[in-house]
Amino acid sequence: MVAMAAVSLVFYGRRAAGGASTARRFQYAEDKLSAIVAYLYQRTGRSIVRIARPPSLCSNTKMDSRARRSLAPETSELLRQIPSVDELLRQPRMAKLAGRIPRELLVEVAREVVSSIRAEITGEKGVSVIPIIPADLEDVIAREVERILSRSLQPIINATGVVLHTNLGRAPLAPAILDELRHTAIHYSNLEYDVEGGARGKRDTHTVELLTRLTGAEDAIVVNNCAAAILVVLTALAKKSEVIVSRGELIEIGDGFRIPEVMSQSGAILREVGTTNRTRIADYVNALSEKTRLLLRVHPSNFQMSGFTEKPSLAELIALSRSTNLPLVEDLGSGCLVDLSEYGINEPTVRQSIEAGVSLVTFSGDKLLGGPQAGIIAGKEELVHHVRRHPLFRALRVDKLTITALEVTLAAYQRGALDEVPTLAMIRVSVQEMEKRSRNFIRDLTPALSMSELDLEIADGKSLAGGGSTPEQWLPTKVIRIKSRRYSASQMEQRLRRGPGSTPVVARIEDDRLVIDLRTVFAEQEAALAEALAAALR
Repeated sequence: MVAMAAVSLVFYGRRAAGGASTARRFQYAEDKLSAIVAYLYQRTGRSIVRIARPPSLCSNTKMDSRARRSLAPETSELLRQIPSVDELLRQPRMAKLAGRIPRELLVEVAREVVSSIRAEITGEKGVSVIPIIPADLEDVIAREVERILSRSLQPIINATGVVLHTNLGRAPLAPAILDELRHTAIHYSNLEYDVEGGARGKRDTHTVELLTRLTGAEDAIVVNNCAAAILVVLTALAKKSEVIVSRGELIEIGDGFRIPEVMSQSGAILREVGTTNRTRIADYVNALSEKTRLLLRVHPSNFQMSGFTEKPSLAELIALSRSTNLPLVEDLGSGCLVDLSEYGINEPTVRQSIEAGVSLVTFSGDKLLGGPQAGIIAGKEELVHHVRRHPLFRALRVDKLTITALEVTLAAYQRGALDEVPTLAMIRVSVQEMEKRSRNFIRDLTPALSMSELDLEIADGKSLAGGGSTPEQWLPTKVIRIKSRRYSASQMEQRLRRGPGSTPVVARIEDDRLVIDLRTVFAEQEAALAEALAAALR
């Protein structure tokens, strides 16, 4: 049974053609029942009327005889009008649809739709009375089947200016990756085969040389994300032993996951030292015992503390690591491979940590590195080998498509072709270039707008790296600010996101104005963005 809607509507009227926007609203409705009723309402042309429901009514489709007798006459009549599933499936349109999809799916959807209408009519919040026209129900069924069979994951135009937008897929990949992915995906490959020796190989070989050359590490392996990298490192090197970490570095990452909870799954014992805001090297020294196996440092790539704070320098921790012969593991998170300070991003690079003497560094593939989702473990060969041999590594290893995308991305770094990596290309765009793009965009957009109802301006703005990296650091940019006399900023944002175009647009709101930052809009998307804006602002 489809879930009950919170509000019931009652309406009469004739059928009215629904447009593409109706289909989009139906597709994105959070509640199927609400979507069905909303769509049927779109198909009618007259006023809304509410009819009260007797309090004893049941809200499901299997009402007993006493409940049926308590139904209002209007409600009983509506229930009798609902065609059976068999009757619906005998209609020509449904019969044709059954020839394209499994009949089981069509029957299931038809039952959901019919049950939803019955539930709406007998719902506990009131009775929604609609003209039961079989053709309308057929239309709803067909649209629901189309929604189920369509791709849920779809392109988005990111006009927020957040380069690594976690909710929008983080780092967009280089176009050159597509051809390589196609060959790797639809053909066999030497994923774990040594062509030269004619024997089994290792999948790490496809990325290890590039990673070691770019980071200065002795060895490197790849798992499916950075949290997995930390998990497998602690499991392999410190299970049932102590890992010393500053209390101020036990952070929460995306979607409510907390680093201590991830670490605890490894079986390692976290020995927290210092306080939330101040930790000294002496705190690490005082916590040392015969149970200690690792020193851990978590770089604050997704948060920042200021004020009365203190923490040991990386040099102090490396010195302690060497004097105690305990490996120092650093979680860098953002995975910055090149110096981006001239563009406003001050993040330590992986090479800096490796060359300073960190034993193992873990970092993400889909943050500032600009590649696919991955967790990379780089550092001393002996430690990397130990991690690779742990059974958990096999459970967390990446597939051939991730390896392909990562290899192509790393190869661009190796050639010095940084603008081939979309993340870096976006970060490196100057303010002057952003202003030029914004002016050209407005010039092409304004002929399609009623400017008497709009205020458009180019203003100074701030783009963000995002993706849980570089907190409180931003890129100076130029943005387009839009104010409408017809719509509020939130209404404009919603119309863009749910508009009739094929690609949803996500923008941001500041000072009650819709803000468009072209830094994160690809050049080939500008025409679609202009079309979506023109439709949303009409």
